[in-house]
Parts: sequence; C-alpha cells; structure tokens
Amino acid sequence: MKISFLLNKIPMKVYVLQRTQRIPADLNSVWAFFSDPANLPLITPPYMRFRILSPQKPERMYAGQIITYHVRPLLGIPLFWMTEITHVVEKQYFIDEQRMGPYAFWYHQHHFQEISGGVEMIDIVHYRLPLGFLGRLAHALWVGRQLQGIFDYRYQRVEERFGTYIFVQK
Repeated sequence: MKISFLLNKIPMKVYVLQRTQRIPADLNSVWAFFSDPANLPLITPPYMRFRILSPQKPERMYAGQIITYHVRPLLGIPLFWMTEITHVVEKQYFIDEQRMGPYAFWYHQHHFQEISGGVEMIDIVHYRLPLGFLGRLAHALWVGRQLQGIFDYRYQRVEERFGTYIFVQK
C-alpha cells in the first residue's frame, strides 16, 4: 500500500486563527498601508526573510492580483509562496488565498471598520497543513506557535507605526 494513499485517507484538520487590533488612525491610512503588498516585509519577523518576487504592483489592489514571495520559515530554507487577491471591497475587506506554497489550504480575510478613535482590523485565517497526521503533529509542535508569533510581531509593528489605541468614552 502506498504511503500517499494512506495519507489521503487521514482526515485533514482546518485551523482558524483570528486576531483583532484597534488602530488609532484614519481608515484611509490604515487601508493604504495594509492593501499595499510592499508593506508585508515591514510586519513580518526578520527571521523569515520575507521577499516579494512580483514586479511592481498597480496603484490599487484588485481581485485576481497575483503576488509571489520567498519566505524562510524553517532553517533558512526558501519556500515559494503565491497568493491571489480574490475579493476586494475598498476600505472594508480583502481576501488573499494561497495558490502555491507551504500550506495545503490558506484563506486569509482582512476586515476594516471605522470605530471611535480609529479603525478595528480583524484578520481571520483558515489554513490546513499537508501530510495528514504529520501535518497535525507539525502544527502542534511548531506551526501553530509560529503563526501566533508572526501575528504577535505584526501587532507590535502596527502599534509602532500607528500608535496604541486608547478608548476614550465620550
């Protein structure tokens, strides 16, 4: 019996990571920053050596846009990652989906909403690792914590750029 056949019979787990961050800035500034792929290296931990491979981007993000990267999440080994921006509603949300890369499935929603004193940004990532049991083991031992760490780093970098949100009741 082939090992690939066995791995295909093991149920795959879809994980969900959700983060909310309140940003003390106007919606135009927050949208401009997050909808520009050139800013991704600024909010990605340096050890990942994130590098955009795609040529210059158009002025505006659009559905169907393909963005390619190299990322080094483990032992400095470069991995190719291609995402497609599949949905865009200006200043409300956009969605990127992995087309090629380290995950068996990657669906990342970025939501933006004006709130008192700034913008609430919500990220929802649905993802699945390849290799069945081995993927679940890798998630338990390393991948889950690494993704949490990446989003923790991003949270800190966004606060450094825009400031810390302080709710003031009127």
